[in-house]
Amino acid sequence: MIIYPFIQLGIFFFFTGLIASSLLWRIDAHLITKGVVFSYSSLSAKAQDVTKSRKLKTEHLLQVDDHDFTMRPSFGGPAIPVGVDVQVESLDSISEVDMDFTVTLYLRHYWKDERLAFPSSTNKSMTFDGRLVKKIWVPDVFFVHSKRSFIHDTTTDNIMLRVFPDGHVLYSLRVTVTAACNMDFSRFPLDSQTCSLELESYAYTDEDLMLYWKNGDESLSTDDRISLSQFLIQKFHTTSRLAFYSSTGWYNRLYINFTLRRHIFFFLLQTYFPATLMVMLSWVSFWIDRRAVPARVSLGITTVLTMSTIITGVNASMPRVSYIKAVDIYLWVSFVFVFLSVLEYAAVNYLTTVQERRDRKSLPCTCGMSHTRTMMLDGMYSEADTDSLAGYTTAPMVPEEREKPGHMAGTLSVSSVSTTTAKKKGLRGLRIIPNTHAIDTYSRMIFPGSYIIFNLIYWSVYC
Repeated sequence: MIIYPFIQLGIFFFFTGLIASSLLWRIDAHLITKGVVFSYSSLSAKAQDVTKSRKLKTEHLLQVDDHDFTMRPSFGGPAIPVGVDVQVESLDSISEVDMDFTVTLYLRHYWKDERLAFPSSTNKSMTFDGRLVKKIWVPDVFFVHSKRSFIHDTTTDNIMLRVFPDGHVLYSLRVTVTAACNMDFSRFPLDSQTCSLELESYAYTDEDLMLYWKNGDESLSTDDRISLSQFLIQKFHTTSRLAFYSSTGWYNRLYINFTLRRHIFFFLLQTYFPATLMVMLSWVSFWIDRRAVPARVSLGITTVLTMSTIITGVNASMPRVSYIKAVDIYLWVSFVFVFLSVLEYAAVNYLTTVQERRDRKSLPCTCGMSHTRTMMLDGMYSEADTDSLAGYTTAPMVPEEREKPGHMAGTLSVSSVSTTTAKKKGLRGLRIIPNTHAIDTYSRMIFPGSYIIFNLIYWSVYC
């Protein structure tokens, strides 16, 4: 009977321990379910990887599945402001033939969407790639007058999305655009061109979306290493205005304007200097003997054909515009100078022939003399011609021939003197007048003077 109370006390402690261990197991399981883990083997608690928790997924944190992102933020209310800034990475090419340009840039959008707000104790933003862009609302900005454009996708889509706890969003992408540029070539190649890249919302009018430059003129930044082979980039600047479409309404449009000035040195070497040299080469014929027909004709034809080749080469690299360019004026005026030099020799040759005919008719007839005869000599004399003068003596010059400049004549009469004596006397008495026409003399001054005056006027107007 004394042992019975001890047995009852043991049974009581046994069931009490069993109940206590069961309660501790349930509490531990509940804490593990809530994500609270205690480590008694370490001195400090280890932070849990939030990416392993199902409740901290992006969709749950940003509540993407709880809202309809097919509609813009604040749908039905005032227009949502969307700020834009651009960083130009490179200006790749300028094409005069196609009248377009290619530029690579970083395009960034800024707006606030309260549907993406999330709680954060550190107030830090979260950054995502392009996979989340397809699940939320983003501005539908496009490039007006673009011919080709694409978002870079090496090694992955160059898209970045950054969301802040208060709902502010930064959306950035790297894109290359080829857009049209209306160029004016009336002063080519001494011209400056201004091209614009235009951004606009495709679907939302100014009542739904207000597109603006985020930091004014400072919203556009460029790389200092940007350079082009034929152009000097003078300045980049931004503008904005409203664009109206009769069927849809008014839209905010942003402009990226850049002014380019063409380098002239390339065209000086390839176009202006060769054309000037061809004109100067055509003047050489004024100093060539007027009786050297092959030399003067071949020189004139060569310069004319060379000028035609230069004009054709310049126009081949230019669009077929219907107005006159500055380079066309210079080349065609130079072509006219070369062509006039050919016509000048044609006039000289014709007038020389007419003059010789008149001179022959004005000479006295010596056909009845038995021992003397008269010979008219024109042009240059060779050694064989000099030897053939043996046996000729000089006779007085006709007064009309002595007064006519530019005509070389010698009147020789036949004599019966010995050959050696007659050759020496005949050469000493032969009178040679320089074979230069008056038109050649005047052309040596008129052609260079006129061309110099033309160059002074041309470069003063277009430079």
